[in-house]
Amino acid sequence: MIENKKKPNPIDIHVGSRIRLRRTMLGMSQEKLGESLGITFQQIQKYEKGTNRVGASRLQNISSILNVPVSFFFEDAPGDPSTGASGTAEASSSNYVVDFLSSSEGLQLNRAFVKIGDPKVRRKLVDLVKALAAEAEAE
Repeated sequence: MIENKKKPNPIDIHVGSRIRLRRTMLGMSQEKLGESLGITFQQIQKYEKGTNRVGASRLQNISSILNVPVSFFFEDAPGDPSTGASGTAEASSSNYVVDFLSSSEGLQLNRAFVKIGDPKVRRKLVDLVKALAAEAEAE
């Protein structure tokens, strides 16, 4: 039997992962996003995995619901000329942020951090984390 399954396009996978990233940053469920779009959470799952391609009008609706420009979903996309040799530092920096916010701990830390209103407290927290990281490196 011949396997006739088509692999998802890398761009579709990337766009889906960015939808998931933004949705989780906002603490929104797949079900809630689906309801807002008039589709099932299973369809959202397929978009996020890249199994199903997101159409232009639907991507526009998603960007509106998630409060980001459409371009957000294409940042650091595979084959993006803006992430060429001259942009590698920015690309790796951006990937680091995506990796951080994709982790449960990073997401929790980010959500809690943005709720701190006092800039001095935020600065002290950053200093504390840097000190802990330096201590861990020294061991």
